[in-house]
Amino acid sequence: MLKQRIVTAIVLLAVLLGALLASSPWPLVLLLTLAAACLLWEWLRLSWPGAGGRAGVALGVLLAVVLCLVARQWLGGTPAAWAQALLQVSNRWLVPLVSAAWVLGATAMVLRGDVTARGGSACLSVFGLLAVVAVWSALVQMFLAHGAWFLVSLLALIWCADIAAYFAGRAWGRRKLAPRVSPGKTWEGAIAGVVVATAWVMASAWWPGSFGAALLQRMPWWAAVLAAAALAALSIVGDLFESLLKRRAGLKDSSALLPGHGGVYDRIDALLPVAPIALLLTGASIL
Repeated sequence: MLKQRIVTAIVLLAVLLGALLASSPWPLVLLLTLAAACLLWEWLRLSWPGAGGRAGVALGVLLAVVLCLVARQWLGGTPAAWAQALLQVSNRWLVPLVSAAWVLGATAMVLRGDVTARGGSACLSVFGLLAVVAVWSALVQMFLAHGAWFLVSLLALIWCADIAAYFAGRAWGRRKLAPRVSPGKTWEGAIAGVVVATAWVMASAWWPGSFGAALLQRMPWWAAVLAAAALAALSIVGDLFESLLKRRAGLKDSSALLPGHGGVYDRIDALLPVAPIALLLTGASIL
């Protein structure tokens, strides 16, 4: 199992690195589109049992087709009027509303920790669709506006929070963070994750083109510290929210698409709340 996890991780990192370093933005955009389609299917498996079958696959494929059409407009020079309108709707309404839903709604659900609910939830399914589109839009725009290093430095915020929380939790964890949702997570681990991730953002701000540098261009250092800490905390909320959905659905993983790692959602759960808010904080729109 460990060997399988390592091999899968190496392959995923190689694919991501190749897409980020490609001379054209299309490889990364197509990779993000494929991930979005898989993510929607997996989310429906968790939020609406039974919808992860043919209907879920069909919706995922339809979403991928639509996102490819939108990307073709965004990447092809001057977008058509309808593509510009979609971009405005995304940045002015979709991304802010989804961000608010993560901060208020998802956080409240995690704190409440109701894992006994069963059956389908239309609200959670619709939220899943909106969240997937929002994270795709945010990542594509940030990549087009700021480049690969910006995205890598943002992803590193999540990786730092996750790794630090894991090791600090194992070493010093005593108080459970959300025992009904994820018994292994502790307050000590979460605090360490937020501190290390915030330190990374401020340290990486010395490198031009990083997410931290973009934050400091738009706000004073103390506000950037608070923003980085908030994003690190939200990355933990994203992880816990998926754990909540899995417990409600009675599933261990979102799917088995990635051998040894579960599903796509299992790998990027922390990114879903972080990317849209990062877009808002840095103003990385391609409008």
